Amino acid sequence: MATITTAKPPRSAPTASHTPGWVRWVNDHRKWLFAAPAMTFVTALIVFPLAWTGYLSLTDAEGSVRAESEFVGFQNYLDVFTDTARFWPAVGRTVTFTVVALLFEVVFGMAIALLLWRPFKGQRWVRVAILMPLVATPVAVGMMWRLIFDPNIGMANQILGWVGIGPQPWLAGQHTALPTTIFIDVWQWTPMVTLILLAGLTSLSDEPQEAARIDGASTWQRFRHVTLPLLGPTLTVAILLRGIDALKTFDILYATKGRGGGSFHEVETLNVYAYGLSFDYNEYGVSSTVLILFFLIIIGAMWALTARRKEAKR
Repeated sequence: MATITTAKPPRSAPTASHTPGWVRWVNDHRKWLFAAPAMTFVTALIVFPLAWTGYLSLTDAEGSVRAESEFVGFQNYLDVFTDTARFWPAVGRTVTFTVVALLFEVVFGMAIALLLWRPFKGQRWVRVAILMPLVATPVAVGMMWRLIFDPNIGMANQILGWVGIGPQPWLAGQHTALPTTIFIDVWQWTPMVTLILLAGLTSLSDEPQEAARIDGASTWQRFRHVTLPLLGPTLTVAILLRGIDALKTFDILYATKGRGGGSFHEVETLNVYAYGLSFDYNEYGVSSTVLILFFLIIIGAMWALTARRKEAKR
């Protein structure tokens, strides 16, 4: 005799009312929960060094960070602000280096990007050649140019001699060292600006250019009134990235001039000055003060450039 069995109805999926509250909360915030470990780690890497440096800037720590030190409050800041022999000249060199290098890099980067914008024969090889300076590390670039600009055996003075110009001190001169290091920085980092601007140019539509050409606009007018306004956001990004990077330049300066930025501190920027205070004189309290002030300068520069970018978007 056959046995008749009844099939059990399928179990219905749990409704929202049956789901525990903590499960719903985890599901709603899962993107933040997945990112939380990495964000916590990065935050700790940023906050702890800043907090420790800020604490050292309020002490008279010297000789060793583990040595006993006394809390001196803002005395280090007062000493640094009244230091007209090293601190304020370093601030001036930092600003000069950053502004001049950034100006030349943006101008040359724009010119090269415009040349590479339209296809031509051998364009691929030209792009590779222009990007070659980015391959080497800044220290290697600094050592290479240090040999080229050597007053006695350097190739630069030999080339000048071929055209009847006398030898120049280049990196060895008190008044020529800073312009020479600016030239080295421009040589290495102009390709970076070119790469950013070229990416922006290739993303532009050809229709505004064609319309301006039909209206009889010249090449300069098309660049001034069409290309440059459309490229404004990309140009602001290039200035932001390269400006902050130039403000923090250390390796090229130290590789070419060494401790103290030279015998007369001719290329001593805030980075080089703080490094010398820490590792040459072991004055950790004062060096931490300089670093905190330098950090505030970088934050201020970032805020100014970011505000300029927001204005460009409006």
